[in-house]
Amino acid sequence: MTLIDARSIPADPLSATRLEEAGFDYRLVGMDDPVAAGAFTQAVNRGFLGPAATDDEITWTAETWKARRNVGVYETGAAADALPVATLNSWVAPATVPGGQIPMWAISVVTVAATHRRRGIARNLLEGELRAAVATGVPIAGLTVSEATIYGRYGFGAAIPAARIAIDTGRAGWAGPREEGRLEYVAGEQLASDLGEVHERSRANRSGQIPGWETRWKTMAGLAAEEGKKNAGARGVRYLDADGELRGVMAYSMADQPGTFRSVLKIAHLAAQTDEAMRALWGFAVNHDLVTRVEVDLRPIDDPIVHLVADQRAVELTVHDHGWLRILDVPAALEARRYEGPAEAVVQVEDQYGFAAGTWQVRIGADGVASVLPSDADPDVTLGVADLSAAYAGGVPLAQLAAAGRVRGDARVIGALSRALRSGRAPLLGIWY
Repeated sequence: MTLIDARSIPADPLSATRLEEAGFDYRLVGMDDPVAAGAFTQAVNRGFLGPAATDDEITWTAETWKARRNVGVYETGAAADALPVATLNSWVAPATVPGGQIPMWAISVVTVAATHRRRGIARNLLEGELRAAVATGVPIAGLTVSEATIYGRYGFGAAIPAARIAIDTGRAGWAGPREEGRLEYVAGEQLASDLGEVHERSRANRSGQIPGWETRWKTMAGLAAEEGKKNAGARGVRYLDADGELRGVMAYSMADQPGTFRSVLKIAHLAAQTDEAMRALWGFAVNHDLVTRVEVDLRPIDDPIVHLVADQRAVELTVHDHGWLRILDVPAALEARRYEGPAEAVVQVEDQYGFAAGTWQVRIGADGVASVLPSDADPDVTLGVADLSAAYAGGVPLAQLAAAGRVRGDARVIGALSRALRSGRAPLLGIWY
């Protein structure tokens, strides 16, 4: 798959004009300039309520952001070292979909200073990104969010749910099989390397994943720029199969429970190429000595852990939104994935921005391949682009959205499309971006 380098795409001219009229300078920010990189990083930290970044942290972060298209909004005439009042960066990533991959315009570090809210800045940032993606032919956009009420207005749908899991190990018991491979501790650079390797090998197993990056894995491995950071106590364990091949890895930490001589095992990331590896790593966590509770987030909602313990009531599983998608090109997006069964419908997509708006004849064959063409026929199904985007990765049933009044049309056709769109395994996005 050939991916566009988003850094080659200029700042959106319409957003630039609108923001200039409002007294702001909207522009791309180069991370090779240490002054600009420092101000940009400080603004991102401020936006996410973090402490001021140190020089080492700025250098660390800039290494990752050099590969991205960084956008800042500044007060007109601001000094060279002034912090932007808003930030965003983006890049084009290969996102897994059922049966394949698709180029996705990934959006991250969206912040607006609390002093500059409700002045149209966020709207112009997000709209500018969507126009940039459309102009370059990227068929979908995606992001992870800290506030779930913002992005629906831009056509994003909560497409990739995640499970937050907590296990009372004293009650749970272990009912899983004993695996033939072996577990071994791993730390530091090796842990970071293993996390990246297994994530990349395994991400095609489920819809919704994108590649990680070096500083993401190094941070999980406790190698962040500052030793005092939250992952400084990181530990790791990996699983090698019977042939000695790396198949799974887990980064975790221990949190003391005062006065008990017991700990909570907090999993930062569990990546498994095979079910065997996943079971072995879960077994390591649940059976760990002196651990009373295991906690993890960003697991698939069909994680089999409830069937690996003797007492399912010892497992708390909370589902929440995580990966948000936004379809920009309906034919390209729908034809890029494969389907669970045949279906045929005339689908009308509503999109206030016009990017995905239209009426489409969708034909899905018994082989799971779709053909999508413009149509003048009356629609069987009508829905907004956010709802089509929510159902796209196979994790949100179209029929469920219809029951919520978000999809309208022939119930029989909606049911057939819903069954076709579902994926055999729940989608997964195991990282934030």
